[in-house]
Amino acid sequence: MSIKTAERNSGILPEDNVIHHRHLIAYHEALKLITGNVLEIGSGEGYGIRILAPDAETYTAVDKHETPHDKNEPNIRFTQMNVPPLSGLADESFDLVVTFQVIEHIKDDTYFLQEIMRVLKPKGLLILTTPNINMSLTRNPWHIREYTLNEMTKLVSNFSTCFDIKGVFGNEKVMAYYEENRRSVKKFTRFDIFRLQYILPRKLLQIPYDLANRMNRNKLMKKNTTLVEKVLTSDFFIDTANDRCFDFFVIAQK
Repeated sequence: MSIKTAERNSGILPEDNVIHHRHLIAYHEALKLITGNVLEIGSGEGYGIRILAPDAETYTAVDKHETPHDKNEPNIRFTQMNVPPLSGLADESFDLVVTFQVIEHIKDDTYFLQEIMRVLKPKGLLILTTPNINMSLTRNPWHIREYTLNEMTKLVSNFSTCFDIKGVFGNEKVMAYYEENRRSVKKFTRFDIFRLQYILPRKLLQIPYDLANRMNRNKLMKKNTTLVEKVLTSDFFIDTANDRCFDFFVIAQK
């Protein structure tokens, strides 16, 4: 069953189009590096499995919720679990680990990366994405934290001496949507004169945030239908990370 939250999207709802393609670019970039046994942590609605699994020798997907996937495909294995740890996954068993938009939800990010390095083979690769806090328009209470470029660099350097941090960027179409979104969000947050979004406990804010997020996406869709609908994966690109990228795109070797 699909989880109804703005934190998870399948690309079916038209108002999710921009965020969906922002997520897809990471999978298409990862496809260039697919090899051997692959682990995806946080398989979500399963579109990553559809993109990456055909080029993998074996594809293991884990998520805390059920992920839609073809159970008849012999190279695909899905396990429902909370992470970390990566329970039941053997040391040095994967050539590649992908985990997109997950680490910001993990309380102990150090333990999370330790577990990933444990299951990676020597010289294996981790590909990770996470939001750049400098481009976030408001606090996301579903996230434990978001990172700056310096923070992400420091964290990854604790686990790899051979890594590259790139960023997910958007062209003029994407940036036009971002600016419309920024103005729309500002209309919501202008009432938060006491900055309660940064003071109140995360869990107290999650459902109101989710409802407001969905309302805002619907509003943007109705007001700017053409702008929202015409954004494609090809309107996003990967380049050297800086403070203006939407997400960090990390490639780290064990």
